[in-house]
Formats: sequence, C-alpha cells, structure tokens
Amino acid sequence: MSLTARIAAVRGSFSLDVDLDVPTGTVLALLGPNGSGKSTVLGCLAGLITPASAEITVAGRALAGVPPHRRGIGLLSQDALLFPHLSAVDNVAFSPRSTGAGRRAARERAFLWLAEVDAVALADRRPGQLSGGQAQRVAIARALAAEPDLLLLDEPFAALDVDAAPAIRGLLRRVLKTGPTTVLVTHDPLDALALADHVAVLNEGRVVERGPTREVLSAPRTAFTARIAGLNLVAGTAVAEGLRTASGEVVSGIHAADVVPGEPAVAVFPPNAVAVYSRDGEHRGSPRNTTGGVVAALEPHGPVIRLRAEGGGWAHGLTADLTPAAVAELALEPGSAVTLSVKAATVAIHPAAAS
Repeated sequence: MSLTARIAAVRGSFSLDVDLDVPTGTVLALLGPNGSGKSTVLGCLAGLITPASAEITVAGRALAGVPPHRRGIGLLSQDALLFPHLSAVDNVAFSPRSTGAGRRAARERAFLWLAEVDAVALADRRPGQLSGGQAQRVAIARALAAEPDLLLLDEPFAALDVDAAPAIRGLLRRVLKTGPTTVLVTHDPLDALALADHVAVLNEGRVVERGPTREVLSAPRTAFTARIAGLNLVAGTAVAEGLRTASGEVVSGIHAADVVPGEPAVAVFPPNAVAVYSRDGEHRGSPRNTTGGVVAALEPHGPVIRLRAEGGGWAHGLTADLTPAAVAELALEPGSAVTLSVKAATVAIHPAAAS
C-alpha cells in the first residue's frame, strides 16, 4: 500500500510544494527546521488541511477531496488524545468501530492490539490512571487497530520522559516492521535512524535532501541536516584539493564520487575530528586544515565538552568535542582565542543539496 503525493499549499506567506513517494510497508521520516512545512504535509495527507492542489494516492486510491474519516489513515501525535471517559480497551475498540466493525469484533481486535503493545494489563484503566508512556502505548494500539493503509506519526515521543521514550521507540520499531506504510515527522535523528527507511529533509516548503536514512545522516548536504546529525558542515565550491569557501580559504578533504569541480559542495566532518589549541599554543602534528576562531560556548555533551566556535571564515559555527581535562588544561572559556585544525583524511566532500 504505497503512498504517492504531490502537494502544493499556501498558508499566509508560506508556500509548500513537495513530492513524496513511500513504497509499501516502508517508513519515511520528514525532517526540517521549525516552519519548514512538516506539519502542513501531515495535515494535507490526513485531510485536515485543504491544499491549493494535490494528487495523493494511497494503495492505488486517490484521496484528494476525500474527507478525513474516509481516508483510511491513522494519526499518532505527541499527545495520546485518548477519550478520558473510556477505558483503554474501549479507546482502542473505538478505532475499528469507527470503520464499521461490530462491537464484539472491535473489542477482540482491541485486545489483540493491546497485547501487541504490551498493554493488556491496562485494558480497564482510564486515561487519567495511565502514565505518559502507558497512554502512548494505548494510542499506538488505537491508531493501528483500524488497520490503516497509511500511518502518520507526528513527533510521537516529544511528550514522553527520557525513560519512556526509548521503550516506545523500540515498540514502534517492532510493530512497524510488519505494519502499514508510514510517514514520521520528527526532530530527533535517533527516531529517524531507529524507525525510518528513508528521509526527506524540508526547508521553506521544499524537499532539499532525500535518500536512505543512514546515507543522508552520514553525508548531509545542508546545514540543518548536519546539525541534527551532529556533524560539522562547511559550504563552498569543489576544487581539486577539496573545497574553497566563500572567503577563499581551501578546506582539504576526500571527494565523494559524485563531486564535480567548480560546482557547489560541502565539507563534512565530526566534532571529534577537530583538534583545539590555544591561539599561541603548540600545534601537534601537521593537519592541512587550520583556522582561527573564538570560543562561543562550552556545553556538556555526554562524557565530553562540546565547544562551539565563532569567528571569520570557516571557523564560524564549528563544533569540537574535548575531554574536561583538555578544557581545563587549555583554560578555555567563552571568548578564548583558539586555533582549530582538522586532518584532511577526516573531511568528506559532497555535492551541495540543490537550493
């Protein structure tokens, strides 16, 4: 039951123009900054927003103009939105009942899905008696109990605490292996890596990157994708040695096979590949890529300290991961002048995403 969608919509000064193709049984993650159009896409697919023009086909059935309740689409948002006056099993049974199933058949299906999400023990509880994670399990069962042709997931873990989110993510990963074709909106790369087969990155209402999830997140072509993937990205033009920035500096690196000299390109490298020295300190080794900058911020990042730099040229916006001992040894603090260096062997040069 594949999804094909070509949607054009205008909301105030914002315009959306996207094409989506999601093969049967796969999961597409929509990533993008706030205001990029992710929620508008979901609203158009669900029938909650009427686009200026749309061709939406699910399982071979055209949905443009079809009312929401007749689209065969399940929607799971960050809030469970369970009916407060119904028990968990009746909340789940409501879903197949709304598609025409009889009362007995609906309850049987509800218990099957509660078992699938490890929530049978919650069957008689009302939403007010459920934790956030428990309520989301019931909401997942309700969304799937109608056996939708298409499942829409809108930031499904955003409202969960740090303990509940991994369990629900693992649960969805399991049920979606044999579940419906799915579109997932998320800001978290962990969600995309755990659940999605493919990723589409939106910016200002347009798809600027798309492809298999791990390929897109390991070789980003836009600053937003690099940021959510935790990578540094420097934009410029491909040259024989690597990449020439707008300020004329050259960042040496290894070209991907599809890089064309003279065309827009990006240099991508992880924060742990960036060495940091005090501006007047001794540089160890001889990295080909060296630039001066200023410490903008120092932030805990798991077991390391993430340094964010600012300054002229390609130093601006770079991040580097340092041990607490290194930060203390270099006496780093916001405003400290530093030299940043990156070995060419750790820099990958890719074509830039089309704007």
